[in-house]
Amino acid sequence: MAKTAVSFFWFRRDLRLDDNVGLYHALKSEFPVIPLFVFDEAILDSLPKDDARVGFIHESLSEINAQLNKLGCSLLIKKGQTLDIWKKLIEEFDVKEVFFNKDYEPFAIQRDEAICQLLETNKSISYSFKDQVLFEEKEITKADGLPYTVYTPYKNKWLEKYHQNLPILEFDSSELFSNFHKSQFAFPSLEQIGFVKNSIKVKPYTFGTLSNYQDTRDFPAVDSTSYLSPHLRFGTVSIRKMIRFAARTNAVFLSELIWREFFMQILYHFPKVVTQNFKSAYDGIQWRNNEEDFKRWCSGTTGYPMVDAGMRQLNETGYMHNRVRMVVASFLCKHLLIQWQWGEAYFAEKLLDYDLSANVGNWQWAAGTGCDAAPYFRVFNPDIQQKKFDEKGIYIRKWILEFDLGYGEPMVDHAMARDRAIATYKAGILK
Repeated sequence: MAKTAVSFFWFRRDLRLDDNVGLYHALKSEFPVIPLFVFDEAILDSLPKDDARVGFIHESLSEINAQLNKLGCSLLIKKGQTLDIWKKLIEEFDVKEVFFNKDYEPFAIQRDEAICQLLETNKSISYSFKDQVLFEEKEITKADGLPYTVYTPYKNKWLEKYHQNLPILEFDSSELFSNFHKSQFAFPSLEQIGFVKNSIKVKPYTFGTLSNYQDTRDFPAVDSTSYLSPHLRFGTVSIRKMIRFAARTNAVFLSELIWREFFMQILYHFPKVVTQNFKSAYDGIQWRNNEEDFKRWCSGTTGYPMVDAGMRQLNETGYMHNRVRMVVASFLCKHLLIQWQWGEAYFAEKLLDYDLSANVGNWQWAAGTGCDAAPYFRVFNPDIQQKKFDEKGIYIRKWILEFDLGYGEPMVDHAMARDRAIATYKAGILK
């Protein structure tokens, strides 16, 4: 029996039907398009069974599937090793073309190269597209073609190129939806994938407070953040739409979106930063890496209210305010002299908006080991940070219920820890 000739669109970090570059081009194929998502066991097997991010992915896919059902179509959901799944799909269908949006992380690049090689062997054509960034890794470079490693000149070049490329197009696929393959694939429950629901949920994004974002963004009690980051991470919103909105609304908010692209191109050009210092001169630092100290940091029981409130917020909700992230990261690396990789791994486990490039970039920034990082002698004083950004203790009291009942003593003296950190860095930085 002849196999059905089809094209595939492979959803990954782009969980939406609107303004999706790869999907737009897929639906222009001469073959009916099967929309596919793979729950990759290479990723899932390391996650807890109640991982809230998997729940959010499942929920987002369910919404896409409901939209497709109205068209007489459906999502094909698979779970397993990605390469094995593609081998089986090639056996089941006459796969003419495969469309997907690029992913710039080292693991994803290797995975995609293997899949494309398999498809080529099968005489299937693969097409990849830029979708999760406005400018990808080789579009914003210095005059000599080398990547920027300092944010401000990168940002200036980014903005220059942005204005040169206006208007930013939207990829509206709605008139092409008729080219989806007519199907009723069974949509698995979260439990069938091997996971269970978590009470922690991704919040809807909001722009209600962005008009004065630059004035309120450092104050965690104000709660003026957009909650956009998980949606950008999983692609439930289009980065092009968000950049267009930010460009006409708030320059400081736009700069945060540019930071995202800066860290992505750093990860692409310097993949060693996933596990190693960007600045190799810092490889000689002798970290204390005390496990008991790390446990107190993780549980939010350091005796420093701003640090503890941030960690408790993270543990209970999967979120942490950006100003507080800087404080808790600096505390771990400099007050406790625990290397940034420990904190990065903990954030990777807990953050709803976990994104490898931003997480690694920001942790190395806090530790002083990254590109364009905070200088090693800059050691945040958590108490001063609290007085500056949560003077009335509103944020702290929200997350530390026992705060007014006699809060514990700090686990380490700030002045001593600061002096120790500076001395340790000085001694360890290779000349």
